[in-house]
Amino acid sequence: MALRLPQPLPAELVELVADRFRVLGEPMRIRLLDRLRQSPATVQELTEATAASQQNVSKHLGVLHRAGMVARARDGNFVRYEIADPSVFELCETVCGGLHRQADALRSVLGQNATA
Repeated sequence: MALRLPQPLPAELVELVADRFRVLGEPMRIRLLDRLRQSPATVQELTEATAASQQNVSKHLGVLHRAGMVARARDGNFVRYEIADPSVFELCETVCGGLHRQADALRSVLGQNATA
């Protein structure tokens, strides 16, 4: 069942939605979430998977953690991160679907212009 939102959106809700998009507006965070979608991972594993520095990965994981998108748990000497809010993937899939439709429309227009 779809969530029914009030219209117009209350200012506080608008800010919360914008905050969520700001968190996801960084490509490294999307890469980290995509890797964590496979399985929980340590900072070291995420550093290797993304070819980024440990400092950069840790910084972005902190943002994702504060936003409630990832959870962390101690695993011996390491901290293991995992997805805390799987709804983030629904959003990504919606965006990817929109991009796919946009690309199809662009290909259609370019194809028509190429034959004209």
